[in-house]
Formats: sequence, C-alpha cells, structure tokens
Amino acid sequence: MEGNQKINWDIRFVVFGKPIALKRHRTFKKGDFTGSYDPSKGDKADFLSMALEHKPAIPFDEPLFVKLEFMFPRPKSHYRTGKNAHLLKDSAPERHIGTPDADNLAKFCLDSLNNVFWRDDSIVCELSVSKKYDKVPRIAVQVVRISKL
Repeated sequence: MEGNQKINWDIRFVVFGKPIALKRHRTFKKGDFTGSYDPSKGDKADFLSMALEHKPAIPFDEPLFVKLEFMFPRPKSHYRTGKNAHLLKDSAPERHIGTPDADNLAKFCLDSLNNVFWRDDSIVCELSVSKKYDKVPRIAVQVVRISKL
C-alpha cells in the first residue's frame, strides 16, 4: 500500500489465541503405498471456524490486498523482576523477530481461508504481514478488493 491512503476494508476480524504457522505436509510409506497428510489440517479448520461469521456472501474472485497482524504474548524474559515484575525491561523489543516465520504464519491464514473467503489464495496480489508483541495474543485479518483502492 502506498502513502497514507484511507482504506475502506471489505472484511476485518480478529481471531484470538497464539498465532500458528503452517506446518509442512508429511509423506509416509507403508509397504508399497506412499501417502501424505497435512499436519495443519485441524489447526486450519479451527482458525476457519473462528473466522466464518465474517465470510463474504460468495468467495472473492478478484485481486485482493490482505493485511495480517500477528500478536504474540511476551516471554517472561521481557519483564523486570521483583516488585517491578509487571513492567517491561527497557530492552524489551516491540517486534517479534523469532520463530515462527512471517511467511509461514501468512501461508497458514491464507490457506485456512481458501474456498470460503476467496476462490484461491493466488488472487491475493498484495500482502502486508507484521509480527508484534501484545498482552492479548491474536491474529488481525483485513481484506480489501484492490478495485476499491
């Protein structure tokens, strides 16, 4: 997104809970049979169930801009000790720079919403992803049709 444009979001919602990254598909072999499974299948279904009340009447089928904000709980090491244990250290970062990776978090969300919010995540032409710390872990999702920008 360029500049400080005012955006009329088509969809905005929040899913509470610690953000989850997409796990790689697993392949297995049993005798002559080779199969694969998606270890994120259950997590994606849970995420989608919490987002369903915000789905569009029909899945989008046009270029989209999606903004994803992942808020993580702070580790105990970010806080002071003793009577000031409720206060952050001066050195506590604002941005989350550890794992999971931003691209795996985004892929989890985009895949979870496939065929319900949009026909396929390939129509997401612009993507903004951020990882930060906050007291309440959550994922904020915002979607806008690029034709409305």
